[in-house]
Amino acid sequence: MTERRHKDTSSWMSKPASSTELEAHRGSVPFTLDKELLASKSAKVAVLLKENSHESLSYLLRDIPADAETFELVARFCHGYEVHMSTENIVPLICLSFYLGMDENHSNNNLLSKAVTFFEQRVLPSWNEVIKALHVSEKFLQQTMQLGLFDACLQTMIAKASDNPRLLGEPIKLSANYDDTEDGDDSYRPNARRRLFALDWQEGLTTLPLQLYEPIIYAMNQHEIPPEYISASIYQYAKKWIFSCNTGGETTSIYKRKSQRNIIETLERLLPHGRELLPCALLFEILHSAIGLEASSACRNGLEIRIGKQLDQAKVKDLLIPSQGYAKEVQYDIEYIRRILKIFYGNYKSSDVSGLIIVAELVEEFLAEIAGDTELMIDTFISLAEMSMAAALGIQRNSDGIYRAIDIYLDKHTYLTEKEKEHVCRVLDFRKLSPEACEHAAKNERLPVRVVVQVLFMAQLQLRDTLTKEVQGFDDKLGKEEEEEEANMSYREDKVRMEMEKMSIKVKELEKECNVMKKEITSSNSRQKVKKGKVNMWKEMKRKFGCMSSMNDFHCQVKKKKVHPKLGI
Repeated sequence: MTERRHKDTSSWMSKPASSTELEAHRGSVPFTLDKELLASKSAKVAVLLKENSHESLSYLLRDIPADAETFELVARFCHGYEVHMSTENIVPLICLSFYLGMDENHSNNNLLSKAVTFFEQRVLPSWNEVIKALHVSEKFLQQTMQLGLFDACLQTMIAKASDNPRLLGEPIKLSANYDDTEDGDDSYRPNARRRLFALDWQEGLTTLPLQLYEPIIYAMNQHEIPPEYISASIYQYAKKWIFSCNTGGETTSIYKRKSQRNIIETLERLLPHGRELLPCALLFEILHSAIGLEASSACRNGLEIRIGKQLDQAKVKDLLIPSQGYAKEVQYDIEYIRRILKIFYGNYKSSDVSGLIIVAELVEEFLAEIAGDTELMIDTFISLAEMSMAAALGIQRNSDGIYRAIDIYLDKHTYLTEKEKEHVCRVLDFRKLSPEACEHAAKNERLPVRVVVQVLFMAQLQLRDTLTKEVQGFDDKLGKEEEEEEANMSYREDKVRMEMEKMSIKVKELEKECNVMKKEITSSNSRQKVKKGKVNMWKEMKRKFGCMSSMNDFHCQVKKKKVHPKLGI
């Protein structure tokens, strides 16, 4: 298509100019244009032709704010050739056609209306196309702003981000295997499947220059796009333009350093305020860069405030920021961690005891890590130790971590006097040392003699308290057992008493029943005796009268004399 275009335009671009034609140059490319055709489409050229000579017109056309490719598109349109519009050339084409007055008031079906229609129908509906168009508009940013093209792009991006905030990037969450990744960001990097099916991921806001990225993110914050998505976009922008940017020679390095400083200060202003919008490790990464780039104090303070609100998520390696500038006698920068600790304690809520314990442990580990720095001053070490001890007040926690850091410090600072060693050990609460730590301290030759004596004394007190508690516990146990036994005896007595009462009631009932039965038996016996007497009397009478009785009937028979069989008597 390019070869065809050159063949089409070669006849009017390179031929000698006649009286009705003029020559113009865009860079090193010469153009031969027909004045009448150009004036018929451009109101500005028409006015120039009336008010200026041929030479002055050529001079004014030389100052047109357009590159050779865009000027060629305008020339093609004026000479009746087809104009190929695309996302990459539509913004400068609109700017140039507006500058030349190529609107409908001057000529029907003019270039400006065609270009604007293409922009509205082919660019604005697509997130990708809008970002591509914005890339090109960087060279014509002032005109793009004045014509409202940038505002049109901004409004459509806000609308699309409101419907689908993932266009800004996935929220960054600290996964369980964060520390195991090679560069620390595998937990939030879009996977291959997401990149394959979500084409919008390919054209992210992070590819835009800062002068375009800043107003877009500012508008996103104003329109209440979820802050976790905005924070993810800001971190990805920092990663692309700061963390992954390699410096070149000395001159280039100075230029890049200044540019990166401007970027990181801008990103800090854009970063939403809120806990856990970014993992603490990533906030420390940004802070490390801000310190290294010598960013403004406002920028560093803003990052320290964000870190201080979620310091309980940090790890020791995050706190280890090398010293900068000329004060490199000390290996690590200590002052900033004291400021962050103050911010944490200032935002501490009494209900969050677990966070307080975590930070106390973090400071102890940090102390143990920096204690080996031979240039670390005593006052600095003590101030951090005191903050850690203050954080542990009111909670069940021993002082073994502080003791370990003190032991390392004394081991690496052998030049300290006995008084200075005592001063270092003064922050240690011997009452909270575990038995193992007490045993170690009692044999530790690095400790001052007075401290060892105190450790032994506290060990004896602990032993006495332990024995007292054990005896008291044994007495309490015996007393409890006696109380339980008395309670059991009382219970058994009550139970026997209740059973006795039940038995007494039962006995009384049985006595009543027995009395009733006795009365019934006595009455029955009396009747039987009367009847028996009558019967016996009757039998006696029957006997006397010679009557026989049976069970069923009673009758009398006269006795007959016996007849001897032989005598016949």
